[in-house]
Amino acid sequence: MEQEPIIAVASLAKSFGTHEVLKNIDFSVAEKEVVCIVGSSGSGKSTLLRCMNRLETDISGKIYFHGEEVRPNHKAECKYRAKVGMVFQSFNLFENMTVLQNCMLCTRRVAGVDKKEAFRRAILHLKSVGMAPYIHARPSQLSGGQKQRVSIARALCMDPEVLLFDEPTSALDPEMVSEVLKVMKALAESGLTMVIVTHEMAFARDVSSRTIFMDKGYIVEDNASKELFSAPRNPRTQAFLSRFIDDGRALA
Repeated sequence: MEQEPIIAVASLAKSFGTHEVLKNIDFSVAEKEVVCIVGSSGSGKSTLLRCMNRLETDISGKIYFHGEEVRPNHKAECKYRAKVGMVFQSFNLFENMTVLQNCMLCTRRVAGVDKKEAFRRAILHLKSVGMAPYIHARPSQLSGGQKQRVSIARALCMDPEVLLFDEPTSALDPEMVSEVLKVMKALAESGLTMVIVTHEMAFARDVSSRTIFMDKGYIVEDNASKELFSAPRNPRTQAFLSRFIDDGRALA
């Protein structure tokens, strides 16, 4: 019996002025799936993720969470975002707060948990990403990789059912990318449902259960990751991946 998806996107479209960024997008994400979205810059990947979390307005189509449509009103969207967290490429940490305060803020204000519980969650998740020694540091004192790990811990403090990642390593120096991908791999192995916009092709191939290739606002191919990377069906997918694969060595 096919599992009911946690999130389903139906006939989703988004334009900025006269420019169509997303065109008739349909796909769903089941519990414990790790779905990577890849494609060239400007293909609509990040916009799709922002639409999925209702951060973009004036969209057409529908988004369902556990089979119920997420209505375009503030109360419904806030309730939805409490269960569908997002990690941004630019970290979005509050510079005037410590690491601990950043992680406690949303659980106190949005989830409404008490200070003791917010502290417990913050310490638990900061430990899980290796950032517990830095609880009193401010973001300006951290490296890019450390900031992103704090951002992930902050999102986990909300106990989300799904985490969306918008190119989480694109703002990092190359030597910091691996530390963030290691955390994300551990989350995938723990069974957390994840949707990840990424340029990390080896991660998409080896860690995600499915990979979606987007081009010019469309989903061109959606397949099991191993199959998509070893034998892409669409010529546009083949052309895109050819830039990353050189006799298999680029993705080794």
